Amino acid sequence: MPQRVGVLGLGIMGSAYARHLVDAGCTTSGFDVDAEALQRFAAHGGRAAADPREVAGACNVVITALPSVAAIDLAFFGDGGLASGAHDELVVVEASTLPLEVKERVRVGMAARGAAVLDAPVSGTGSQAKVKDIAFYASGERAAYDRVEALLARIARSVRYVGEFGVGSKLKYIANLLVTIHNLSTAEAVVLAQKAGIDPLMMIEVVGDGAGASRMLQVRGPMMAAGSYDEPGMKLDV
Repeated sequence: MPQRVGVLGLGIMGSAYARHLVDAGCTTSGFDVDAEALQRFAAHGGRAAADPREVAGACNVVITALPSVAAIDLAFFGDGGLASGAHDELVVVEASTLPLEVKERVRVGMAARGAAVLDAPVSGTGSQAKVKDIAFYASGERAAYDRVEALLARIARSVRYVGEFGVGSKLKYIANLLVTIHNLSTAEAVVLAQKAGIDPLMMIEVVGDGAGASRMLQVRGPMMAAGSYDEPGMKLDV
């Protein structure tokens, strides 16, 4: 069956997923409560939907990238929500970072309507998503994963099946712990280089080629060295 894909939530991460899918020639529907985000999606060749229910009805795979518990509840179970358009051919790739009990509530609610849900959070920043330098930690029914693996590979550097539903989120929490530590250590390294009279960009290149390397040194280090923070990597409320 040809895959008809949807993206629910066209913010920093979701808009990158949608752009890659459109560029890959996928028939891509999308929805966001932000009208400007929806307009940008349509201008790039996506099919703007009136609500999540329309996305579900038009697609057999939907990727959700939502910022909060309130947004999840509204998008899935509110008026015109994804659940009201669910069908037994639908696989939802829930890629948000949220409490595990919320993900489980979504899984149970959608299963009652015949749709499968994967807990598949993403490790990577907005800038990484733009260049497909992200990793999916997908957990849930293996058969559902097998149906979407190739599709997710179109928008990510790494796509892994990690086990039963919920393992993906647990791994993402661990990844976020390490990202926090590596961000802090990168900032300390940049400051130390500056105080030592060393060009911090040169430090990042040299140290990043040895045992002191980390992805955050590579991704965030140049931003810190330049003192440039104009391009948002995520929204503050998230």
